[in-house]
Amino acid sequence: MDESRVAGGKVKKPGKRGRKPAKIDLKAKLERSRQSARECRARKKLRYQYLEELVSSRERAICALREELEMYKQWCLAMDQGKIPSEIKALLNGEEQGRPQQNVGKMAKALKSDANSHGSW
Repeated sequence: MDESRVAGGKVKKPGKRGRKPAKIDLKAKLERSRQSARECRARKKLRYQYLEELVSSRERAICALREELEMYKQWCLAMDQGKIPSEIKALLNGEEQGRPQQNVGKMAKALKSDANSHGSW
């Protein structure tokens, strides 16, 4: 007799190892499966809602940045033609704009120092 099959005086039968599955009520198992599927669908729905909101907010940010870029392009075209846009004049004079922007302040400082070095426009 093979000693590896003997444990505690008992002879083990070859076959599956591990715990034997407990006899579970099939109706309870089916109900747990249905509940799990409902919870999975609910999590999936929440995840999709979150992603849609994220995409929407990013699209709004992109539109705002495109508008800001277009505004800067218009300002540059006007300055290339020798005109100073009223918004930049207001910034150079230190007046507050209706909607403050971070980059506009930096641009105003650069323009002010450029205007001082090249004389007034």
